[in-house]
Amino acid sequence: MIDQNRGAHSARKQAIRRKAQRRHSHFYDARAHWSFSRNASSEPLSWTRERWILAGTAFLLVILSALVIPAWAGAMKKPSFVAAPAVHAVVPLAVPKIDPASTKPLLPIEEWQTVQVQPGQTLADIFLAQGLTMTDLQHVIDGAGGSKAFHRINPGQEFQFLVGGDHVLKGVRFDQDEASIATLRLDGAAPQLTVQKRDLQRREHIAHGEIDSSLFGAASKAGMSNAMVLKLAEVFKFDIDFVQDLRVGDSFTVVYDDMYSDGAYLREGDIVAAEFINQGKRYTAYRFKNSDGKVGYFNEEGRPLAGSFLRIPVDFTRISSQFSAGRMHPILGRMRAHKGVDYAAPTGTPIHAAGDGVVKFRGWMNGYGNFVVIQHNKTISTAYGHMSRFANLRVGQHVSQGATIGYVGMTGLATGPHLHYEFRVNNVQRDPQTVTLPKPEPLPAAQLAKFKKEVVGPQLARLNRVDTNVKLARNDTAPATND
Repeated sequence: MIDQNRGAHSARKQAIRRKAQRRHSHFYDARAHWSFSRNASSEPLSWTRERWILAGTAFLLVILSALVIPAWAGAMKKPSFVAAPAVHAVVPLAVPKIDPASTKPLLPIEEWQTVQVQPGQTLADIFLAQGLTMTDLQHVIDGAGGSKAFHRINPGQEFQFLVGGDHVLKGVRFDQDEASIATLRLDGAAPQLTVQKRDLQRREHIAHGEIDSSLFGAASKAGMSNAMVLKLAEVFKFDIDFVQDLRVGDSFTVVYDDMYSDGAYLREGDIVAAEFINQGKRYTAYRFKNSDGKVGYFNEEGRPLAGSFLRIPVDFTRISSQFSAGRMHPILGRMRAHKGVDYAAPTGTPIHAAGDGVVKFRGWMNGYGNFVVIQHNKTISTAYGHMSRFANLRVGQHVSQGATIGYVGMTGLATGPHLHYEFRVNNVQRDPQTVTLPKPEPLPAAQLAKFKKEVVGPQLARLNRVDTNVKLARNDTAPATND
């Protein structure tokens, strides 16, 4: 039985072999002359392409073996010489002793929360938003020692709070003024206030423009902000009517500065020097601090640009009564001279001193109600009636032009809130709207020399240099003409 199985298995193998030979007969026919049998024909050896390939492969293997085996044997061989290990000398050093009592522990990192004031917010709103109480706010105000930073806050102003995990206020940082920042610590036995000065810088700019449509448009092209344009108009308001006098072709050159705190922009600064050409006439302005510390603007001759008197000392809504030699009094019901001008305004509107002077009278005057008289020089004085209340003012006090001396009201003989304003020359009332106002006095000789040397000289050179560059630029861009 086993022999039968072996026979059948052998028959299957032969059948498979014959089948493969038939399928690949072309392979076997092409290599029929290959023979390694001893009984092969004794015909001369014929080297075909296949034999050359086999011989080349064998020769290449022999060469590679001759190269690789010795290199591998050399790499595996242990070196006969081993370098001696380097010897290191150990020198004992004396370590200084550290007194544990003198070492300061590392302070933990404090996380201050910065809060920016939003429009309409109050200090109470800000403290409540931080999870604090009105008691905390009172402690901060008391600890700050009456700092103005907490009496009036503005949108954009920043406060920093240090609050513990139990919502206990530990500290507050705030701008004490634009030149210093204050830190109030509340986590000690008593509040501790420290003030750190900031690096406050002024950076000057020069702008030049020519009006082709409006002053604001020309200034914007020159890189000036609207706030600086308003300051320029304020400087020249006594010489130029910026509503009616401007013309196309008018030009200006301005030296002004910006304020920076610790390298960050803080606010616009002041006009340092300016030149304005209006309808062909040249006006100049130079900022100067005189001997009494008062800062003002002067022309090249040292004469103040500000008028010696304000024509109208209050922001009014309308003129309710003109200066007149005779009018029907609204309360007395009879003809009576009105020796001033009545400016109607809401109650509480600030009233300003028309010029520099000394308070001669402050009190109640029949008919005038709350009344103030300011003496400006030997011949000129001004009077202000019907005030609702006085400012912080006393007789004999010196006041500056524009200072608030009181507030609009209707005390005395008045039918509505207004300011009764009088301009007096040698104690005789004159019409404030038509009287010729005296020109302001120029700087004294000593200050005038300093002003021309330290201010006019350098700044005028800068203004002239800008004008020269502008003229050269115009000439370069002008079209060529043929003679």
